Amino acid sequence: MAFDRRTFLGTSAATGAAVALAGATSSPAAAAEPVAGGASAGAPRTYAFTVMGTTDLHGNVFNWDYFTDREFDDKAHNDVGLAKISTLVNQVRAEKGRRNTLLIDAGDTIQGTQLSYYYAKVDPITARRGPVHPMAQAMNAIGYDAAALGNHEFNYGIPVLRKFEEQCDFPLLGANALDAKTLRPAFPPYSMHRLRTPCGRDVKVAVLGLTNPGIAIWDKANVQGKMTFPGLEEQAAKYVPRLRSLGADVVIVSAHSGSSGTSSYGDQLPYIENAAGLVAEQVPGIDAILVGHAHTEIPEYRVRNKATGKDVVLSEPLKWGQRLTLFDFELTWAKGCWSVSKVSARVLNSNAAVEDPKIVGLLSDEHRKVVAYVNQVIGTSTQAMSSADGPVKDVAIIDLINHVQAETVKGALAGTEWGALPVLSQASCFSRTAAIPAGQVTIRDAAGLYPFENTLEARLLTGAQVKDYLEYSAKYFVRTAPGEVVDPAKLTNAEGTPDYNYDAVYGLVYDVDVSEPVGSRISGLSFQGKPVDPAARFVLAVNNYRASGGGNFPHVPQSKQLWANSDEIRNTIVQWVKAKGTVDPAQFASVDWRLTRAGAPVF
Repeated sequence: MAFDRRTFLGTSAATGAAVALAGATSSPAAAAEPVAGGASAGAPRTYAFTVMGTTDLHGNVFNWDYFTDREFDDKAHNDVGLAKISTLVNQVRAEKGRRNTLLIDAGDTIQGTQLSYYYAKVDPITARRGPVHPMAQAMNAIGYDAAALGNHEFNYGIPVLRKFEEQCDFPLLGANALDAKTLRPAFPPYSMHRLRTPCGRDVKVAVLGLTNPGIAIWDKANVQGKMTFPGLEEQAAKYVPRLRSLGADVVIVSAHSGSSGTSSYGDQLPYIENAAGLVAEQVPGIDAILVGHAHTEIPEYRVRNKATGKDVVLSEPLKWGQRLTLFDFELTWAKGCWSVSKVSARVLNSNAAVEDPKIVGLLSDEHRKVVAYVNQVIGTSTQAMSSADGPVKDVAIIDLINHVQAETVKGALAGTEWGALPVLSQASCFSRTAAIPAGQVTIRDAAGLYPFENTLEARLLTGAQVKDYLEYSAKYFVRTAPGEVVDPAKLTNAEGTPDYNYDAVYGLVYDVDVSEPVGSRISGLSFQGKPVDPAARFVLAVNNYRASGGGNFPHVPQSKQLWANSDEIRNTIVQWVKAKGTVDPAQFASVDWRLTRAGAPVF
């Protein structure tokens, strides 16, 4: 049953009607077997159930990599996809009893693979008589009970998200996703589920959904003036007491927010990006939190609540359907009510499961369509290019991204008051396995350079600001003294900085001295053979994630926007290759930045 947003917004979230709407997908559970010993004379009556959880599925239905056109594999031999998760879910339900389980998700569902891209852009679900989204089909077939909204749910715009919501047989929850005009919930904040027990009354399990405040920055173009996203702690503190007053025996939070307490958007919003741990610590009345967003694996993590002194159990299953979290609850019936006596969490690895034939059969046609689409030939390349060394060297494949971005911005600004300014461009090594082969180039080859749905902007910066930007980017490298042995595998990702938060800037020449402290690493910065004037003006071709504050890079979010495009950079690269016909690195690639120590090249 789809959630009717108009009905919901016409009713106060405080009323019982909101609860009925939010929980409409859950039917009463069948009788369950008591826990061992629970039925003996004089013993307390007990009941056990399990909540399963996934997060950051990112459009993965099958154990397939559309960018390499083969079965997914990584160094740890993980597998991905809902087809494998379905098998694990079936096993847990068979063991625990179907009616003694719930299945929830913590967001980032409809973006990330070419499968999800195809049904948002190529054969969109929003079209008249359009298809049903593969993720909705799979999750409906598996039998999800609720899912929180992720920030990437908004990447394709609100109409695509609303259509996906309509196609789901379970509610998409977002207690801190509010209508910008009314400040009422734009999605159901929570759902209520009843589990029938062999003794006492039914157990009422509330699932509160929280999403990421960073949406206001990262998808500003899609949500500004339409939705607003207050902090997780604030909304949890509002709703958890309400859920308890409505009779919830167990309160679970599904939060698209990591547990570290950090933010990547600095002080642009007064909210924390990775706030799940803070919610557990500061808001009393929560039993467990399914964590998402951070793409890390946390089988079980306990946080003591300051008000109650009780532990809240957190768990984050690994992304893309690589893991399934199990929260095991034990409850005791006493004095006319159920109370939680024990909670534990663990994760199951999907590489131990085969793909569920039911899901494979359901979506095999969609899979074949996307495989055919990504294997379309769009041009040729004069030589092979690889991103393997991209984190530590200026490589041609990253130059290709930057060249396309710079050329696109130059064309867009031609004839304007900004048309005579030099254009620089930023790009990161988004994937260390991206490659362009010599010979025929397909859509998947070109699209594989840019796995995110970012769009392109042009921002105005000074030479001094560009220098600051580069210094901030260079914090990615581990400080390494002259003469010290250099291990490329240990030189990057300092302080947990991901590859996508190290930007190389195209159009300048500079050294990054990794023997110097952060903030003093950029030397020899020049443009067209001359030192960069701090007062000079440059146009920076930059992705919308960075421009809106992603990574907390300096100056860009506050800079003047000269131009913006709604098309994904990935698609811009594909169209550029189609138009050129031939990709020749000799026309755009050069070594303009290098790593040094005391002036000597590292490589």
